[in-house]
Amino acid sequence: MQSGKRIFGTNGVRGIFGRDFEFNLIMNLTYSLATFFKSGRILLGRDVRLSSPIVSRLVGSVINSAGLDVWDAGIIPTPCLQFATKKYEYTGGVMITASHNPPEYNGIKPIASDGVELSRDDELKVEEIFSKKNYTRMDGCGVLSQENNIINPYIETVLSLVNADYIRSRKFKVIMDLGNGVQGAVAPFLLQKLGCHVITINGEMDGNFPGRGSEPTTNNLSQLSQIVRDLDADLGVAYDGDGDRSIFCDEKGIAHTGDKTGTLLVRYLIRSRHTGAEIVCPINTTMLLSKVAEEEKSKVSFTKVGSVEVSRQMLAHGSIIGMEENGGFMYGKMNEVRDGAMTTALLLEMLASSTTRESLSQMLNKLPKTYQYKTKFECGTNAIANKAVDSCLAYKDPIKTETIDGAKIWPDNDSWLLVRPSGTEPLLRLYAESMDESRLSSMVHEYSSIIENVLRETSPD
Repeated sequence: MQSGKRIFGTNGVRGIFGRDFEFNLIMNLTYSLATFFKSGRILLGRDVRLSSPIVSRLVGSVINSAGLDVWDAGIIPTPCLQFATKKYEYTGGVMITASHNPPEYNGIKPIASDGVELSRDDELKVEEIFSKKNYTRMDGCGVLSQENNIINPYIETVLSLVNADYIRSRKFKVIMDLGNGVQGAVAPFLLQKLGCHVITINGEMDGNFPGRGSEPTTNNLSQLSQIVRDLDADLGVAYDGDGDRSIFCDEKGIAHTGDKTGTLLVRYLIRSRHTGAEIVCPINTTMLLSKVAEEEKSKVSFTKVGSVEVSRQMLAHGSIIGMEENGGFMYGKMNEVRDGAMTTALLLEMLASSTTRESLSQMLNKLPKTYQYKTKFECGTNAIANKAVDSCLAYKDPIKTETIDGAKIWPDNDSWLLVRPSGTEPLLRLYAESMDESRLSSMVHEYSSIIENVLRETSPD
């Protein structure tokens, strides 16, 4: 902190367990959170990473030692913990998770009393406490209790927010790639209550994520795609490690990026029951969303990349729809947070609503065609990443640039490219989209060359 380095990244605090995410950091951060929350009850949950039980016990003990009560929900998806924090009026929540990061990572994701991750301003308050070690202690210790009444109320709430009878009437066959993550405790049971024939793969909860890793992408879902085709399923869905994101596979076995299915779902919600609703999304979202919103006379509000930014802006604007390109979708009627299971139920309702029984692929084919690309570059420091961003900004003369987060560069009206430093890993991320495939290829090649040149120039070798 004294050197200006932030503790919080894009989503909570993460690192490699035992190295940069080590016991002293965990203890001091937890004391800082307890000082921030001051008093009351804290809901504690965890994902299935091998280090999560150790971290959870440490976090719970530190919170208790600071005088606050802890209610331990055990293994649970992040959106379920957020739901319960709000519903049962906890002072706050703490989720032990590193979301989509590799197995050796872990992290702490603090939740405010409204069920949404701490705002950026509140993160800074916690970091100031951390920096000064200005911890407050109460007399005595808090109490540790078990919280076992979350999953069933969560599922019932999801069912109340969709036309469950409509979905049941279709008897959908759904293949679920649970990614060995915590949605194995919730999503299959939700879909069974929706009358779906559910077949799961990678369903055993395992912190090594042996199936296909903890992050579902369009490139690592070949098993899901094959089974969808082989079993003539209506839909495939894959979740990330802590269950707040979902990637969908159509009936042809084609996996689609989160912003395309998200845009489709936005259009359905605006047309069916939220006419004119504002949509909140990060700056790296597909241009398709803006085109759909314009057609439906809705407004799009852009934020920095990160679900915290989207969720907090949704609350500030009173918006009930938010989305991210990585498969994060927020439905404010449930909670202003990413929620993989809630999103799955909404998408099933969208499919069930088609009077002509259109498939997901048929619905997606009605969207304008764009081509997308996403990659990442390893950077040793933030300074190197920022130098690469500046070099991209200085290249040529684009028609428009946006610097909400990194640099979004528009070479023409139908093409854009975004370069931004990751908030969770030592990486520079590049996103690009164009209405023309060859334009996309040339654009990516040009800017990748700029970034690689900066990395070579700054390499210690």
